[in-house]
Amino acid sequence: MSSFNKKYVLISPVRNEEKYIQKAIDSMVGQTVRPLEYLIIDDGSTDNTARIVKEAAKEHPWIHYEYRADRGERKVGPGVIEAFYDGFNKLRTKDYQYIGKVDGDLSIGSQYFEKLFEQFDQDPRLGAASGKLFLELDSGELIAERHSDEMVVGGMQFYRRECFESIGGFVRQVMWDGIAYHRSRMEGWRTQSFHGDDLIIRDHRLMGSSYKSIYHGRLRWGWGQYFMGTHPLYILAVAFYRMFERPFFLGGVMILLGYLKGWIMNSNRYDYPGFRESLHAWQFERLKLGKRLEAIPKISLEPVA
Repeated sequence: MSSFNKKYVLISPVRNEEKYIQKAIDSMVGQTVRPLEYLIIDDGSTDNTARIVKEAAKEHPWIHYEYRADRGERKVGPGVIEAFYDGFNKLRTKDYQYIGKVDGDLSIGSQYFEKLFEQFDQDPRLGAASGKLFLELDSGELIAERHSDEMVVGGMQFYRRECFESIGGFVRQVMWDGIAYHRSRMEGWRTQSFHGDDLIIRDHRLMGSSYKSIYHGRLRWGWGQYFMGTHPLYILAVAFYRMFERPFFLGGVMILLGYLKGWIMNSNRYDYPGFRESLHAWQFERLKLGKRLEAIPKISLEPVA
């Protein structure tokens, strides 16, 4: 099937994104392959987000706006996914092949989804995919965010419907995105983020930052790794790796402290049967200490140029 015949829907939970939401909307309007529905779920914004989205919805009937009552604060992680599912339950479109959860502070090029669908067409076991994330500085300079090629960008999650349904959707907790793509692999799906000029995702807010501070965001990230079940050896490696990117040194330290906080408090952890064993095997393979458990069949199709 041609990329231009793909049926997909996007849900974008937002809160107080007046600075960035117009760029996100313009990105979707400019797509060579537009979504059947782009639903922006306003999670209690107190700024001009609602006005901006409503104006776009008047001009483009496939853009929809929904409002959730203001809870008084931004609730990262579980709050974002609660908003996502509020939007999911209000989708007008039921006949779709792909579904995405997209942030309101990201922008993409006009051929982003066209090129992403070419990758899905080439690999019938590709369950979730994204482009690569770059932080856009005020100067316009792009700085690549470092991720494994098997990791799908959290702010631009895009799933084949069969894959999304096979994993039971998203967990309502921090690290919902990491859990989702690890669960996908357990179910026999491949997940990947792709390089390419047309697949650049521009992040207008530093990844892993927070409405409180970048340090609070890294602390939360570390706690999320504990919740997900990350092995202690792997979190040590991650924390060290992240010391060499902004905010230098202290970012990695805060990730480690967040993980230790979860361990000391004996916080609840994600406990899907077999998940932690699979996750640890994947992490040990990344550390060159072992081999993953899942063997997803290879395909013989030629890669997309």
